[in-house]
Amino acid sequence: MMRFLAALACALAVATGVQAQSSYPDKPVRLVVPFPAGSGTDIIGRILAQKMTEDFGQTVLVDNRPGASTIVGTDIVAKSPPDGYAMVMASNNHAMNPSLFAGKLPFDSIKDFAPVGQVAILPFILVVNPQVPAHSLAELIALAKRGGLTYASTGNGTPPHVAAEMLKRVAKIEVTHVPYKGSAGAVQDVVSGQVPMMFINVPSGLSLVKAGKLRALAVGTSKRIAQMPDLPTVAELGYPGFDVSLWMGLLMPAGTPADVIDKMNKELQRALTDPATRKKIEEQGAEPAYSTPAEFSTFVADETGRMGELVKDVGLKVDQ
Repeated sequence: MMRFLAALACALAVATGVQAQSSYPDKPVRLVVPFPAGSGTDIIGRILAQKMTEDFGQTVLVDNRPGASTIVGTDIVAKSPPDGYAMVMASNNHAMNPSLFAGKLPFDSIKDFAPVGQVAILPFILVVNPQVPAHSLAELIALAKRGGLTYASTGNGTPPHVAAEMLKRVAKIEVTHVPYKGSAGAVQDVVSGQVPMMFINVPSGLSLVKAGKLRALAVGTSKRIAQMPDLPTVAELGYPGFDVSLWMGLLMPAGTPADVIDKMNKELQRALTDPATRKKIEEQGAEPAYSTPAEFSTFVADETGRMGELVKDVGLKVDQ
C-alpha cells in the first residue's frame, strides 16, 4: 500500500508538471523594457511581444521602466516571482553594470537571473546635427580638436556613452559628455542643435537621417549595414577594431522552472524565424539573433567579463 501511494504521488506530480507546462502561459506575461518608450530596445520588444501574444493567446505586455542605467527595470524582474510571468529585455548595460556599479547593484547580474535567449543585435551610427560643419568623420575629428565640442548619450554607462568614449580615446580628441535619461531627450537636442553629435542605434536614427534631420557620418559596428550600405564604418575610416553594438536578450528570475524557460525559448525561436516578424525587426535596422538558454547564459557571462575590461580600458565612470 505504501509503495502504491508513493507511486501514485509521483504520477500526480509528473501529471501536474506536464499540465503546468502545457497550460503556460495562462495569464498575461510582463516584458519589462528598462528603456523609455520609442527607444530601439522598446521597438524590438514590442515587435516580439506582439508575435508572442498572437502565438500564446495571452497578452505579453511591454512595461517600460527606464532609469539608473537599466537597473530600475531589471531589479523589478530580479525580485519578481520565478513563475515565468515576468522577464526583462536585457542589453549591454546588464553586462556592464557590475563593473560600473561594483558592489552597489541590488541584484547579482548572473546569479539572480535565468537566461531565456538572445533576441537581436542593433548597430550604432555616429550622427551630427545637419548644421555641424562636418560631412565626414575626419572633418568631425578635426572640429573636435579645435575644442568646445559636446556629445549626447542616452545615459551614463549606456552603449552610446561607451561608443563615444571609445572614439575619443582612439581619435585622441576631447569632447564633453552630456548624459540624458533615455533616448528621447538626447535625440531631440541633437536634432534641434542643442548638442552637436551622438551615437544612436539604427531603429531610432534611421528615419531621422532619411528625413534630413540628422547627418550620419559612420557606422559603429565592424561591418556596414544593409539600410545604409554607402555609410562607412569607423574601423574603415582609420580606427581598426572599433566595434560597438547593442545586443538584446530575455532574462527571467532565477529559479524559474526549466520547462517554462524551454517553452519561452521555443516561442522566441518561433518568433525570430517567422518571416513577417524577422522583416519587421530587420526594417528597424536590427539583426535577429536567436540563441538557446545555454548559449545565452555563456554569452552573458562572457560579455560581463568583456564589458568589465572595456569599462576599465576606457576609464568609464557613472558620475561623468
